[in-house]
Amino acid sequence: MNKSYSLHKITDEVNCPFEEAEYSKFKFGSKSYAEKFAKELFAGFISEFKDWILSGSEIVILPSPYLSIPTASNFLCYYFKKELNSFLFKNGKKASIESKIYRNQTYVTDYGNLDFEQRVKLISNDTYYIDRNFIAGKLCIFVDDIKITGSHEHTVNRILDQYNVNGDFVFVYYAELANKDIHPKIENHYNYFAVKNVEDIVQIINSPCFQYNTRIVKFILSLNEEQFDFLINNISAEKSNELFHLAISNNYHQILEYKTNINVIKID
Repeated sequence: MNKSYSLHKITDEVNCPFEEAEYSKFKFGSKSYAEKFAKELFAGFISEFKDWILSGSEIVILPSPYLSIPTASNFLCYYFKKELNSFLFKNGKKASIESKIYRNQTYVTDYGNLDFEQRVKLISNDTYYIDRNFIAGKLCIFVDDIKITGSHEHTVNRILDQYNVNGDFVFVYYAELANKDIHPKIENHYNYFAVKNVEDIVQIINSPCFQYNTRIVKFILSLNEEQFDFLINNISAEKSNELFHLAISNNYHQILEYKTNINVIKID
């Protein structure tokens, strides 16, 4: 069984159903908004899926696929899981367990401006792994922040088919582009709403509720020399050190476009 739920429906380009600035900061590492969005998302989700959740035995929750550096949706998923487990506890049920789909990403392109076909083609060269025996036969909740073209859901379903995974699946989104007349590039309008320059990135990194995610790491590693020097000189040594280790953990040092900046912050 395959279900889908989204809290906010995007029906026009002008009147956004959520706070764009908050969403943009969330996408670039602000965990406080991840927690806020997760609480809102769970409240809407459980009002519709309460009986289904309580009828299940084992529940597995999964964020969008990643290798080593979490995506923004991973933090949304983390706080969603806390809300879910509190609900399960109050109803005398076992807590949910977390799993993930491993993803070896092969590109540096920001696909926020691409349509469905372009997105699917771009991610088709990525490799994925999922522990089919761990999730088979369970109620699986796939949490993501936004559904624009459905390429993410399409890819996950392809992975599940490839690994011959059987179970009950529900895809849960904070927002969904419901009006297909709107071009998918609106996603980048939301992503970069509060991020116009490197100074905005520095401000987010130096905020108290920040944690690196895939998007901001790739953004930083793509900066030109002047911008990158400004950033490194305006964040702590600890944050610079963390950036380096995350970058190499995802094998970004093997990607030509990222090598120069990684070598600037490499640890002797």
